[in-house]
Amino acid sequence: MIIDFHTHIFPDNIRTSREKYFDNEPAFKLLYSSPASKIAGVDDLINMMDENEVSLSVIFGFPWKDGKIASQNNDYIMESVARYPNRLKGFACFDTQWEGAAKETERCIKGGLCGVGELAFYLSGIDDTALSQLKPVMEVCLKYGNLPIMIHTNEPVGHVYPGKTPNTLEQIYKLAKTFPENKIVLAHWGGGIFFYHLLKKETKDILKNIWYDTAASPFLYDSAIYRVVREIGLMDKVLLGSDYPLLKPSRYYKDINESGISKEEKEKVMGKNAINLIRL
Repeated sequence: MIIDFHTHIFPDNIRTSREKYFDNEPAFKLLYSSPASKIAGVDDLINMMDENEVSLSVIFGFPWKDGKIASQNNDYIMESVARYPNRLKGFACFDTQWEGAAKETERCIKGGLCGVGELAFYLSGIDDTALSQLKPVMEVCLKYGNLPIMIHTNEPVGHVYPGKTPNTLEQIYKLAKTFPENKIVLAHWGGGIFFYHLLKKETKDILKNIWYDTAASPFLYDSAIYRVVREIGLMDKVLLGSDYPLLKPSRYYKDINESGISKEEKEKVMGKNAINLIRL
Protein backbone atom coordinates (compact mmCIF):
# COMPACT_ATOMS: atom_id res chain seq x y z
CA MET A 1 0.00 0.00 0.00
CA ILE A 2 1.55 3.29 -1.13
CA ILE A 3 0.60 6.43 0.80
CA ASP A 4 1.58 9.92 -0.34
CA PHE A 5 1.64 12.01 2.82
CA HIS A 6 2.12 15.46 1.25
CA THR A 7 -0.15 16.78 -1.52
CA HIS A 8 -1.78 20.16 -2.19
CA ILE A 9 -5.12 20.74 -3.92
CA PHE A 10 -7.19 23.87 -4.51
CA PRO A 11 -10.82 24.58 -5.45
CA ASP A 12 -11.83 25.71 -8.94
CA ASN A 13 -11.98 29.44 -8.18
CA ILE A 14 -8.34 29.48 -7.06
CA ARG A 15 -7.12 27.21 -9.85
CA THR A 16 -8.73 29.27 -12.61
CA SER A 17 -7.99 32.76 -11.23
CA ARG A 18 -4.92 32.46 -9.04
CA GLU A 19 -3.86 36.06 -9.66
CA LYS A 20 -6.93 37.30 -7.76
CA TYR A 21 -5.45 35.80 -4.59
CA PHE A 22 -2.02 37.42 -4.74
CA ASP A 23 -3.06 40.63 -2.94
CA ASN A 24 -2.33 40.43 0.79
CA GLU A 25 -1.09 36.84 0.37
CA PRO A 26 2.67 37.31 -0.21
CA ALA A 27 3.52 33.65 0.42
CA PHE A 28 0.97 32.44 -2.12
CA LYS A 29 2.24 34.97 -4.66
CA LEU A 30 5.83 33.91 -3.97
CA LEU A 31 5.08 30.26 -4.72
CA TYR A 32 2.42 30.50 -7.43
CA SER A 33 2.96 33.73 -9.40
CA SER A 34 4.85 31.81 -12.06
CA PRO A 35 2.56 30.10 -14.61
CA ALA A 36 4.97 27.16 -14.39
CA SER A 37 3.86 26.58 -10.78
CA LYS A 38 1.18 23.92 -11.10
CA ILE A 39 -2.09 24.06 -9.21
CA ALA A 40 -4.16 20.87 -9.01
CA GLY A 41 -7.68 19.86 -8.03
CA VAL A 42 -8.94 16.66 -6.51
CA ASP A 43 -9.69 14.94 -9.83
CA ASP A 44 -6.16 15.72 -11.05
CA LEU A 45 -4.85 14.15 -7.87
CA ILE A 46 -6.94 10.99 -8.13
CA ASN A 47 -5.84 10.49 -11.75
CA MET A 48 -2.22 10.95 -10.72
CA MET A 49 -2.66 8.47 -7.86
CA ASP A 50 -4.04 5.85 -10.25
CA GLU A 51 -1.14 6.39 -12.66
CA ASN A 52 1.42 6.09 -9.84
CA GLU A 53 -0.24 3.21 -7.95
CA VAL A 54 -0.88 5.36 -4.87
CA SER A 55 -3.59 3.90 -2.63
CA LEU A 56 -4.12 6.92 -0.39
CA SER A 57 -3.01 10.55 -0.22
CA VAL A 58 -3.02 13.10 2.57
CA ILE A 59 -4.34 16.37 1.16
CA PHE A 60 -4.25 20.00 2.26
CA GLY A 61 -4.48 23.46 0.81
CA PHE A 62 -2.30 26.44 1.70
CA PRO A 63 -1.56 28.49 4.86
CA TRP A 64 -3.70 31.46 3.85
CA LYS A 65 -3.51 34.64 5.93
CA ASP A 66 -7.12 35.43 5.10
CA GLY A 67 -9.28 33.23 7.33
CA LYS A 68 -12.17 33.27 4.87
CA ILE A 69 -10.01 31.89 2.07
CA ALA A 70 -8.45 29.35 4.44
CA SER A 71 -11.91 28.12 5.44
CA GLN A 72 -13.00 27.85 1.81
CA ASN A 73 -9.92 25.82 0.95
CA ASN A 74 -10.48 23.63 4.01
CA ASP A 75 -14.11 23.13 2.95
CA TYR A 76 -12.79 21.85 -0.37
CA ILE A 77 -10.48 19.45 1.46
CA MET A 78 -13.38 18.12 3.56
CA GLU A 79 -15.59 17.77 0.48
CA SER A 80 -12.82 15.90 -1.34
CA VAL A 81 -12.32 13.48 1.57
CA ALA A 82 -16.09 12.86 1.71
CA ARG A 83 -16.12 12.24 -2.03
CA TYR A 84 -13.18 9.81 -1.96
CA PRO A 85 -13.20 8.41 1.60
CA ASN A 86 -11.11 5.37 0.70
CA ARG A 87 -8.48 7.33 -1.20
CA LEU A 88 -7.97 10.54 0.77
CA LYS A 89 -7.25 11.82 4.26
CA GLY A 90 -7.23 15.55 4.90
CA PHE A 91 -5.43 18.13 7.03
CA ALA A 92 -6.63 21.62 7.96
CA CYS A 93 -4.42 24.46 6.78
CA PHE A 94 -4.20 28.22 7.54
CA ASP A 95 -1.79 30.89 8.70
CA THR A 96 -1.46 30.62 12.47
CA GLN A 97 -1.48 34.43 12.72
CA TRP A 98 -5.22 34.17 12.10
CA GLU A 99 -6.92 34.46 15.48
CA GLY A 100 -9.51 31.91 14.38
CA ALA A 101 -6.91 29.18 13.72
CA ALA A 102 -7.73 27.05 16.78
CA LYS A 103 -11.49 27.18 16.14
CA GLU A 104 -10.88 26.31 12.50
CA THR A 105 -8.79 23.34 13.57
CA GLU A 106 -11.65 22.07 15.71
CA ARG A 107 -14.21 22.69 12.96
CA CYS A 108 -12.15 20.74 10.45
CA ILE A 109 -11.52 17.82 12.80
CA LYS A 110 -15.24 17.58 13.45
CA GLY A 111 -15.70 17.75 9.68
CA GLY A 112 -13.63 14.62 9.15
CA LEU A 113 -10.03 15.82 8.85
CA CYS A 114 -7.31 14.00 10.76
CA GLY A 115 -4.53 16.52 11.27
CA VAL A 116 -3.19 19.99 10.56
CA GLY A 117 -0.74 21.18 7.94
CA GLU A 118 1.25 22.04 6.03
CA LEU A 119 1.70 25.07 8.27
CA ALA A 120 4.45 27.41 7.14
CA PHE A 121 6.29 30.52 8.24
CA TYR A 122 7.66 31.59 4.88
CA LEU A 123 8.64 35.12 5.84
CA SER A 124 9.55 34.86 9.52
CA GLY A 125 10.99 31.44 10.10
CA ILE A 126 9.86 29.49 13.17
CA ASP A 127 10.59 32.28 15.64
CA ASP A 128 9.18 32.77 19.14
CA THR A 129 6.12 34.56 17.76
CA ALA A 130 5.41 31.60 15.51
CA LEU A 131 5.70 29.19 18.44
CA SER A 132 3.27 31.31 20.46
CA GLN A 133 0.77 31.31 17.59
CA LEU A 134 1.12 27.55 17.19
CA LYS A 135 0.26 26.79 20.81
CA PRO A 136 -3.58 26.94 20.58
CA VAL A 137 -3.56 24.71 17.48
CA MET A 138 -1.22 22.23 19.14
CA GLU A 139 -3.55 22.08 22.13
CA VAL A 140 -6.55 21.26 19.94
CA CYS A 141 -4.64 18.46 18.22
CA LEU A 142 -3.73 16.96 21.59
CA LYS A 143 -7.34 17.27 22.75
CA TYR A 144 -8.58 15.17 19.83
CA GLY A 145 -6.19 12.27 20.30
CA ASN A 146 -2.82 13.80 19.43
CA LEU A 147 -3.48 14.31 15.75
CA PRO A 148 -0.35 15.02 13.66
CA ILE A 149 0.73 18.50 12.63
CA MET A 150 2.91 19.05 9.56
CA ILE A 151 5.28 22.02 9.60
CA HIS A 152 7.18 23.36 6.60
CA THR A 153 10.93 23.28 7.22
CA ASN A 154 13.93 23.49 4.94
CA GLU A 155 17.68 23.22 5.02
CA PRO A 156 19.20 26.52 6.24
CA VAL A 157 22.13 26.35 3.79
CA GLY A 158 22.54 25.74 0.08
CA HIS A 159 20.82 27.23 -2.95
CA VAL A 160 17.94 29.69 -2.76
CA TYR A 161 14.52 28.83 -4.20
CA PRO A 162 10.92 30.06 -3.85
CA GLY A 163 9.50 28.93 -0.53
CA LYS A 164 12.84 28.55 1.21
CA THR A 165 12.24 30.08 4.62
CA PRO A 166 14.72 31.72 7.02
CA ASN A 167 14.26 28.93 9.57
CA THR A 168 17.30 27.70 11.48
CA LEU A 169 18.11 24.33 13.01
CA GLU A 170 17.91 25.99 16.42
CA GLN A 171 14.35 27.10 15.62
CA ILE A 172 13.32 23.65 14.44
CA TYR A 173 14.79 22.10 17.57
CA LYS A 174 13.01 24.63 19.78
CA LEU A 175 9.74 23.75 18.02
CA ALA A 176 10.17 20.11 19.06
CA LYS A 177 11.23 21.13 22.56
CA THR A 178 8.26 23.48 23.00
CA PHE A 179 5.68 20.85 22.01
CA PRO A 180 7.21 17.56 23.21
CA GLU A 181 3.94 15.60 23.33
CA ASN A 182 2.59 16.60 19.92
CA LYS A 183 3.16 14.38 16.91
CA ILE A 184 4.94 16.66 14.45
CA VAL A 185 5.78 15.92 10.82
CA LEU A 186 8.62 18.06 9.54
CA ALA A 187 8.30 18.50 5.80
CA HIS A 188 11.33 18.34 3.49
CA TRP A 189 13.38 16.07 5.77
CA GLY A 190 13.14 18.54 8.64
CA GLY A 191 15.87 20.72 7.19
CA GLY A 192 18.37 17.98 8.11
CA ILE A 193 17.79 18.07 11.87
CA PHE A 194 17.40 14.28 11.89
CA PHE A 195 21.21 14.07 11.82
CA TYR A 196 21.26 15.20 15.46
CA HIS A 197 19.61 12.00 16.60
CA LEU A 198 23.26 10.89 16.70
CA LEU A 199 24.01 13.13 19.65
CA LYS A 200 24.35 11.13 22.87
CA LYS A 201 22.46 13.53 25.15
CA GLU A 202 18.99 15.11 25.04
CA THR A 203 18.17 15.16 21.34
CA LYS A 204 16.80 11.62 21.01
CA ASP A 205 14.23 12.42 23.68
CA ILE A 206 13.40 15.89 22.35
CA LEU A 207 12.91 14.55 18.81
CA LYS A 208 11.04 11.38 19.83
CA ASN A 209 7.69 12.58 18.42
CA ILE A 210 9.08 13.92 15.15
CA TRP A 211 8.48 12.38 11.72
CA TYR A 212 10.14 13.46 8.47
CA ASP A 213 8.59 13.57 5.00
CA THR A 214 10.47 13.36 1.73
CA ALA A 215 8.78 16.29 -0.04
CA ALA A 216 10.97 17.82 -2.79
CA SER A 217 13.78 15.37 -1.96
CA PRO A 218 14.72 14.73 -5.63
CA PHE A 219 15.38 18.47 -6.00
CA LEU A 220 17.34 18.73 -2.76
CA TYR A 221 19.15 15.53 -1.77
CA ASP A 222 21.08 12.65 -3.21
CA SER A 223 19.29 9.30 -2.98
CA ALA A 224 21.89 8.29 -0.36
CA ILE A 225 19.85 10.24 2.19
CA TYR A 226 17.70 7.13 2.68
CA ARG A 227 20.76 5.08 3.63
CA VAL A 228 21.93 7.81 6.00
CA VAL A 229 18.56 7.83 7.75
CA ARG A 230 18.73 4.03 8.01
CA GLU A 231 22.15 4.22 9.65
CA ILE A 232 20.82 6.75 12.16
CA GLY A 233 17.98 4.37 12.97
CA LEU A 234 15.00 6.41 11.79
CA MET A 235 13.39 4.31 9.09
CA ASP A 236 10.21 4.14 11.20
CA LYS A 237 9.91 7.94 11.05
CA VAL A 238 10.15 8.62 7.31
CA LEU A 239 7.02 9.32 5.24
CA LEU A 240 6.78 9.38 1.46
CA GLY A 241 5.59 12.86 0.50
CA SER A 242 5.59 14.01 -3.11
CA ASP A 243 4.56 17.66 -2.66
CA TYR A 244 2.25 17.03 -5.63
CA PRO A 245 1.78 18.76 -8.02
CA LEU A 246 5.40 19.88 -7.62
CA LEU A 247 6.47 16.31 -8.35
CA LYS A 248 4.79 12.95 -8.85
CA PRO A 249 5.52 9.97 -6.60
CA SER A 250 7.19 8.04 -9.43
CA ARG A 251 10.14 10.43 -9.21
CA TYR A 252 10.58 9.39 -5.58
CA TYR A 253 10.29 5.69 -6.42
CA LYS A 254 13.38 6.11 -8.59
CA ASP A 255 15.45 7.56 -5.75
CA ILE A 256 14.15 5.01 -3.23
CA ASN A 257 14.97 2.13 -5.57
CA GLU A 258 18.47 3.51 -6.16
CA SER A 259 19.11 4.15 -2.47
CA GLY A 260 20.02 0.56 -1.54
CA ILE A 261 17.56 0.25 1.35
CA SER A 262 15.79 -3.09 1.84
CA LYS A 263 12.34 -4.10 0.61
CA GLU A 264 11.02 -3.96 4.17
CA GLU A 265 12.44 -0.46 4.65
CA LYS A 266 10.91 0.69 1.37
CA GLU A 267 7.52 -0.56 2.54
CA LYS A 268 7.86 1.45 5.74
CA VAL A 269 8.69 4.67 3.90
CA MET A 270 6.06 4.19 1.22
CA GLY A 271 3.13 3.37 3.47
CA LYS A 272 3.53 1.48 6.73
CA ASN A 273 4.87 4.43 8.71
CA ALA A 274 1.95 6.58 7.57
CA ILE A 275 -0.52 3.85 8.54
CA ASN A 276 0.92 3.85 12.06
CA LEU A 277 0.96 7.63 12.36
CA ILE A 278 -2.62 8.33 11.27
CA ARG A 279 -3.94 5.03 12.64
CA LEU A 280 -5.49 3.71 9.44
